[in-house]
Amino acid sequence: MERSLDRPQTTRLRGWIREPLLHFLLIGAAFFGLYRWLNPLTTQPASGSRIEVTEDDVRQMDDYWMGQWHRHPSADEWRSLIDHKIREDILYREAIAMGLDQGDTIVRRRMAQKMDFLMEDVAALHNPGREELKAWFEKNTERFAFPPRFTFHHLYFSPDKRGPTTRQDATRALGKLASQDGGHVPADLADPFIFQSDYGDRTPEQIAGVFGGDFARALSGLKAGSWQGPIESGLGWHLVWIESVTPSRIPAYEEVEADVKTQWVSDQRAEVKRRAFETMKSHYVIVMPPAQTSPPTSQSVTLSQTPP
Repeated sequence: MERSLDRPQTTRLRGWIREPLLHFLLIGAAFFGLYRWLNPLTTQPASGSRIEVTEDDVRQMDDYWMGQWHRHPSADEWRSLIDHKIREDILYREAIAMGLDQGDTIVRRRMAQKMDFLMEDVAALHNPGREELKAWFEKNTERFAFPPRFTFHHLYFSPDKRGPTTRQDATRALGKLASQDGGHVPADLADPFIFQSDYGDRTPEQIAGVFGGDFARALSGLKAGSWQGPIESGLGWHLVWIESVTPSRIPAYEEVEADVKTQWVSDQRAEVKRRAFETMKSHYVIVMPPAQTSPPTSQSVTLSQTPP
């Protein structure tokens, strides 16, 4: 009788022993125990595990909050801000410890940007005098040239409406206009244009924004006072009447003094950053694959010498 009662218990025990989940738990416990034996807990924090919230951190959090909400944070909000900073620091350090920054394009780009900003911050520039700026302007006058300006109107010939004969239609229309002035054009001679028909005092850059660069460049070769073309744009073909052209000119220094100083500062900062980068680059040996059309091999080319 006792032997028959023990048999179900023995069967259930054997079933548990065969259970895969039990095997998984036992193996996990063994690994955990081995890890703790090899890496015992210490009562003191490891070196480099100190996280300090500094006065600068507090000031930055306060400035950020003031910028967002126009008031200082409350006590509860302060605790939330500090908890968020501590959490961010811990996650950042753990990510670095796991090597998550390695091979990450976004992290690399962000670090490079920070170095670039740092080089700009340390680019201490002297305040240039008027004579220094004026001398620099005389060497760079073309950078400050005022562009030419065009006043014109045009007739538009639509490829969507006319198809492959659009240019020929514009040429035939030009013949009809040969004896006309700019103010009299038959209403049915051309097609409606999506934008304006008349443009006044426009720079090539402004014209290119509507018609495209090729059209804007073509205007430079036209003379005022007659219908000319056809000229192609990104929208179709056009006949153009130039009303007037204001030529490009070099301004006097006094007209662009503020712009001159802005450009001088920009150039000087760029030069300081360039020299700083060249100094950094001199500490490295740059290795590139061979300049050939075949697939890369194990060979490499040294483009700079090892620094002394």
